[in-house]
Amino acid sequence: MANVLLFHSARGLTPGMDAFAEVLRENGHTVNVPDLYDGRTFGDLGTGIAYAEELGFQALEDAGVHIAARFPPETVYIGFSLGVMPAQRLAQTRTGARGAVLISACVPLGVFGDTWPAGVPVQIHGMEDDPVFVDEGDLSAAQNLVETTADAELFLYPGTAHLFADISTEDYDETAAPALTARVLELLARVER
Repeated sequence: MANVLLFHSARGLTPGMDAFAEVLRENGHTVNVPDLYDGRTFGDLGTGIAYAEELGFQALEDAGVHIAARFPPETVYIGFSLGVMPAQRLAQTRTGARGAVLISACVPLGVFGDTWPAGVPVQIHGMEDDPVFVDEGDLSAAQNLVETTADAELFLYPGTAHLFADISTEDYDETAAPALTARVLELLARVER
C-alpha cells in the first residue's frame, strides 16, 4: 500500500479527479486529494487557468507544499497539469518521497533542483500532439528529465487532448486513460515492494 497525494488540474477537483483517486484506493492505496480551489471547478481549461492566474501559480504551488506537511514524507506525488507544480516540487525536494507521476506537464530541471533525486522513480504521461504539453515546453522538459535520470519514464499517447485521464472532461480518452492508470498502478506496486 502506497501513500499518494494527488493534485488536481486547473479545472479544479473535478469528479474525474475523485474517480482516478478511487481507482487507486480500490487497489489498496491511501490517496489524499487536496482541493486547492476550495470547491470551485471549471467547465473548461481556459477558465480554470484564468482562475489559477488570479490566485497566483506560486501561491497554489506553495499551498500544495504546505498541505503535504500534514502527510507522511514517504509519499508518491501525482499531479495533473497545474497539479504537477506542487507534485514535482515535493518529489524533488521533500526527503522521503517515494515517487512521482506527472500528467500532461513537466517542470524543467533547474527550477526545483538541478537533478532528480536518486531512488525516486518518476513517470511522465502526455499526449504526443497536445499543444499545451508540446508547445509550452513540457515535452522537452520531460525528455531532458528522462535522459538524465536513471528511474524516469516518459509515456506518450496518440492524440491532442490535455486532460485525457480525467473521465469528467471532454478530453477523456478511453484508450490512453486506462493505459496510464495501469502504469501508475505498476509504479505504486513497485515502490511498495
